[in-house]
Amino acid sequence: MARAFLHIAALIAAGLALACGARADELVRYKIIGDTIPEPLTGSPADPARGRALVVARTTTCILCHSGPFPEARFQGDLAPDLTGTGNWWSAGQLRLRLVDASRYNPQTIMPSYYRNDGLVRVGRNFAGKPILSAAEIEDIVAFLVTLRN
Repeated sequence: MARAFLHIAALIAAGLALACGARADELVRYKIIGDTIPEPLTGSPADPARGRALVVARTTTCILCHSGPFPEARFQGDLAPDLTGTGNWWSAGQLRLRLVDASRYNPQTIMPSYYRNDGLVRVGRNFAGKPILSAAEIEDIVAFLVTLRN
């Protein structure tokens, strides 16, 4: 049993290390206006299906804290709001800012800043100086979240 646990932990660590290397690129500049980042971070179309896959993937951590309309995902989080209806409550620009830097809304938030690499505290060694998500991944997640309407 302990061997299986160690094997799983090694696979997770390897996946995170690979993901960190893929996200080490420079951050795209963006402009915050009010409570939004109104312009997409990329010039290419976002993919809501890929965004959904990122939300339910344990490596991006959304599902660890949030729950939502994901019947296939077992053990959904209960630390943060349910994502059901997210598209009713916030615009794409507001969601984008929440993902890029949730501390803009609440300085005491436990939600990570997924697209920052400076001025952060309590950052894991693998993420120091790197964003957790790429600009394209942020846009894919935003494209998915705006579809969640009830």
